[in-house]
Parts: sequence; structure tokens; C-alpha cells
Amino acid sequence: MTVTTSTDQPVPTTLQLNSAIRKKQRTLWGDAWAQFRRNNLSMLGLFILVALILFCLVGPLVYTTDPSYIDVLASEQSPSMEYPMGTDDLGRDGLARNIAGGRISLAVGVVAMLLSIFLGVTIGLLSGYIRQLDNLLMRFTDMMLALPQLPLLLVIIMLFRETLRGLFGPVMGIFILIVVVIGVLGWMPTARIVRGAVLSIKEKEFVEAATCVGSRRGKIMTSHILPNVLSPIIVSATIGVANAILNESVLSFLGLGFPSDIPTWGRLLYEGKDFLSRSPWMVLWPGTFISLTILAINFIGDGLRDALDPRMRG
Repeated sequence: MTVTTSTDQPVPTTLQLNSAIRKKQRTLWGDAWAQFRRNNLSMLGLFILVALILFCLVGPLVYTTDPSYIDVLASEQSPSMEYPMGTDDLGRDGLARNIAGGRISLAVGVVAMLLSIFLGVTIGLLSGYIRQLDNLLMRFTDMMLALPQLPLLLVIIMLFRETLRGLFGPVMGIFILIVVVIGVLGWMPTARIVRGAVLSIKEKEFVEAATCVGSRRGKIMTSHILPNVLSPIIVSATIGVANAILNESVLSFLGLGFPSDIPTWGRLLYEGKDFLSRSPWMVLWPGTFISLTILAINFIGDGLRDALDPRMRG
């Protein structure tokens, strides 16, 4: 129902005004998604990543071949209708092994990223907000950044792999070791980014107001500062997943990753390198999946960086 004036011009009611306001309301995440969708490369990366995740998660329900089944008579078969991605030197199905390997590689990437982000955000928050800890934590971060990452990663794996395999089993022990080592050696860039954002935000009026009313430091950091530094954290998380998958692939390629009976994309590369000249598909498929995953995540990270930057919004 509308109200009319003496000039017969309809005047919107309160209900109509509220409805119009709601339509025009825009949230941070709504703006970010709209900006993200305008980036064609980011949407392509999202499509590729979703397709790879579905390939790894839904694949075993559609393609039920056992990835560990050995058929020596079918060794090094080229891709065909029976073996869409060929077979390896022991006759194991390439498609089934790439599906199984993708699940482990993606799991390592996600879990290692979560550990890395947790450590980086915690240290960055403490360093940026508590002045007394800033110098100590940043010098520790600089020291960790100065360490040669790959040699240190290899040394730690060599020293502790047998101990953890004895404690947790051959698969879970290696999984825990790889995830912890990659996560512990990958938090430093996130800590520096978060610290810089916290130093800027802690001078804002709403943080000073929370301090004046007696809010505790922990509450201020988690309730007032942390939500405002989510943008760089999300971007760091996408980069962290790609780095973790690449590091696991390097370890597996060097023979220091999962056992030979547990396929990962890196392990499949390692096993196929000796047959590259006569059976190139053994290297082609896992290499392609690793490349596509890292490329897709980097595209998504670039899109999120632009979408969450207020200066990039139109």
C-alpha cells in the first residue's frame, strides 16, 4: 500500500523503503565474490581445482579398480580404453593410482597449510599487538627465514621418519612427519604479513575504544583485530596449499616421502622417471596434475588478493 500526496505522486511506504535498502546493501564477502567472478583466470582456476577435487574424491566411486593390484602381464601398457592412463612397470592401473595419489597429495597440502597458517597468524598477532614481544618474535622469524628450507626438510625427514613410522605406522607416521615439517617450516611469510596488518589496524579508533573500556588483550586480538586481517590470511592460505603440495612432491620424488605402496603424485613421478623414454605416460599424468593444481591455486590466490583489496573494487 502506498500513500499519495496532493500532487498524486505515490510515496513509498516503510516496507518498500526497507526492501529497496536491503537490495542495495552490499557485504564484504558479496563484494569480494562479485570482484572475483570478474577475473576470468581466477574463475578458471576455481573450475580446475573443483574438477581435481571431484576427480580425487568421487573418482573411486566411479572407477573402482584397485590401485595396488599387480598384473605383470599388463605392465607398461599405453593409454587405452581398458587403461585410460596406461599402466606402470608392475601392471598397476595408472588412473586408479593417480586418483589415490591425488587424495593424499591434496590432504597433505590442506593439513600442512592449516598448521602453517595457525602458527603464522598466532606469531603475527602477538608480534604486531604486543610491543614487548615484537623484536624477539621477528628476530626468530628472520632466523627461520634464513635457514635453507629444502636441506633442512630433508635432514628432519631422514632423522625422524623411522621413529614416527614405528609409533604411528608406515603411512600415518610419514603423513604426520611430512605435514608437521612442511607446516613448521612454512609459517614465516604469513607471520610477517599478519604483523604488518596488525600494526596498521591496532591504531584504529575501534581498537582504542575496546582498550579504553577494559577489554582483555586476547579478546581484542581475536574479536577486533583478527577479523580485519582475514584478507591477507586467506591469500596466504592459498599459496600455502600450493607450496605444501610442491614440497611433498619433491620429497616423494627424492624417495623420502610415503612408502612405495602408497601412491602420491610425487611418488608416481619418482617411480616413472626410470621409464620416461619408453613409457612417458607414467610421468605425464602425475606431472600434469601437480602443475594444474598449483597453477589453479595460484590463479585463485591472485583473484582473492584483488577481490579482497578495497582499492580494486569498482
